[in-house]
Amino acid sequence: MRKMLTREEINHNVDCLKKQIEKFVSFEGDNAAIIVNNADWLLDLKFVDFVREIGSLFSVNKMLAAECYKQRLETGLTFFEMSYMLMQSYDFWYLYNKYGCKLEMGGNDQWSNIIGGVELIRKIGKDDSFGLTFKLLTTKEGKKMGKTEKGALWLDPNKTSPYEFYQYWRNIEDESVGTVLKMLTFLPVEEINRLAILKDEKINEAKKIAAFEITKLIHGEEEAKKAEEASNALFSGKGNLDNMPTTKLEDKNISILDAMIKVGIAPSKGQARTLINQGGVSLNDEKISDTNYVLSDDDFKDGYAILKKGKKVFHKLTY
Repeated sequence: MRKMLTREEINHNVDCLKKQIEKFVSFEGDNAAIIVNNADWLLDLKFVDFVREIGSLFSVNKMLAAECYKQRLETGLTFFEMSYMLMQSYDFWYLYNKYGCKLEMGGNDQWSNIIGGVELIRKIGKDDSFGLTFKLLTTKEGKKMGKTEKGALWLDPNKTSPYEFYQYWRNIEDESVGTVLKMLTFLPVEEINRLAILKDEKINEAKKIAAFEITKLIHGEEEAKKAEEASNALFSGKGNLDNMPTTKLEDKNISILDAMIKVGIAPSKGQARTLINQGGVSLNDEKISDTNYVLSDDDFKDGYAILKKGKKVFHKLTY
């Protein structure tokens, strides 16, 4: 069951969101952008009044014809999920009524919900509201891009470091390179088309360019260069390891299981053991097979140790 956030938690999330997007939009001047919190009007709604005034304007038959509901009907559609369209549509109506907002934008998976808001506003008597959707970034299987071992790819550097952010884009599927470059960078289309058709080892150069350009856009050129250097140091032996994710240990004689949990490579000792037994964990490029292994001075000969999960997840340990 989804955890209900408190008002304080919601307000904190709004503040974090503002910090992340203020590099792209201005919150000052005559045409300043504003961020509002829909909890301010949704949490105080009275159920009976809402279903009488808003719910009565929606056709259940029409809602169930929407693709988003068709898919959920196969696995089970909860009343909360059924009500989501009403709440999002009400959001649009509220913003239209209070701030004169006439356009709602979102990913194309939100088409039905956005159109629900447009139709709600028109049923109330206004005909100047509109919806605009854009293509989602997906894998070749059609799944949304941005999921990582930790659950999501965050813009906040405190949740996803610039190095981890860079590495995500550095390791995208070959087939996704062209789409990612077109949607998330400002490179000339001619250059993108050239990079997208590269094959085999050469496609890695296109991925490096995509990772650098996207990281630069979100975290700035300096952080993008640091992430690039750390990646080069790990994969080609050239670059600076100082900028890779690092954890300082209080005790260098820590068990391998505790070290994996501490740096976030595994959420529990059980899963850490499974990773080791499957041959997915290395320390300083040496495969770890003993789940009772304890780190020692020999592991820190260079002043640090590199803990590795699979081929793409690295973490530097210091003490």
